[in-house]
Amino acid sequence: MKKIMDNEFATLIVYPGKKIVHHKYKKFIFGSPFHEVMTKGADIFIQYNCTKWLSDDRDNAAMRQEDITWSQIFWEKRIREAGWKYWALIMPKKAVAQIAMKEIIDRNKKLGVIVEIFTNPTQAMEWLEKQE
Repeated sequence: MKKIMDNEFATLIVYPGKKIVHHKYKKFIFGSPFHEVMTKGADIFIQYNCTKWLSDDRDNAAMRQEDITWSQIFWEKRIREAGWKYWALIMPKKAVAQIAMKEIIDRNKKLGVIVEIFTNPTQAMEWLEKQE
């Protein structure tokens, strides 16, 4: 386990042997701080030949449309091309944020990513560890 980033918005960790990148949002994140976490995450995803991503979004709010668009163009494409196969997602607590995430989940499923939703980070990690 290597902690890549830990600030007021998020923690970002890579598990090189497990080929997992894990982010945990600590509060609503958007704009530059969001882009920074996701860009660094994509960089380490590629660097360590990862195939799995664990998103702990419990404390995030609904994503802004600008950030969704940015993610689709700059983040999703990079990690899909690098071999993204599995996404374990802990949904935001707020219902409006969950609705927004549903569209993102559906989009990535259509693009071939296997997505599972969890309420517990331990269970999410256990599921990812079982994926090849």
